[in-house]
Amino acid sequence: MRSDVTVELVKSSASDADVLFAARVSTLGEQSLEELQKDPERSKGLINYLMRDRHGSPFEHNSMTFFISAPIFVFREFMRHRVGWSYNEESGRYRELEPVFYVPGESRKLVQEGRPGKYVFVEGTPAQHATVTSVLSETYEQAYTAYQKLLAEGVAREVARAALPVGLFSSMYATCNARSLMHFLGLRTQHELAKVPSFPQREIEMVGERMEEEWARLMPLTHAAFNANGRVAP
Repeated sequence: MRSDVTVELVKSSASDADVLFAARVSTLGEQSLEELQKDPERSKGLINYLMRDRHGSPFEHNSMTFFISAPIFVFREFMRHRVGWSYNEESGRYRELEPVFYVPGESRKLVQEGRPGKYVFVEGTPAQHATVTSVLSETYEQAYTAYQKLLAEGVAREVARAALPVGLFSSMYATCNARSLMHFLGLRTQHELAKVPSFPQREIEMVGERMEEEWARLMPLTHAAFNANGRVAP
């Protein structure tokens, strides 16, 4: 059982200079390549201008590939993000799936109050947390036992996997650029600086927070401009 997620940056070609040379080709042509040799700090005003006035395409000339391990229900939300993203996920058709399942940690708010559009999540009681853990654990054990029984009977993996719940962990590689990542973060994380409120499910927000940490390290000026301008993707 797990209550966390895994997010690892496995490959990247991303820096603030990538934004600058892409933007300056409009006025400098081939001379814009000189931006790759300059300190981006000198041009952070341009990055902020591009973000503020929503000139988005210069933020696409970079790439980040993440390895992510999370519950299947997280991936089903994740893959609603299509523009600027590429995915390859572990396949239950081609390998036997491991019995790793999600159980909410103690900090996970369990109770939903209010109606759709105006609801909030509040802390669960110790008894509720204990019930969630025991019920999910029992359900997962029964489901995986059924999965193993089907496989033992010679049933194809692609059929047997139907017995497994969405709390099962899967893994994937996800590749994006800064612009597509900013759009993801604007929808899938809550932040005090956001102009537009977002109400993500906590588990996908956990993934988003880890991805943002890596991106902020690679492109600190772009990340700062994203925050300074209300965390709205350009």
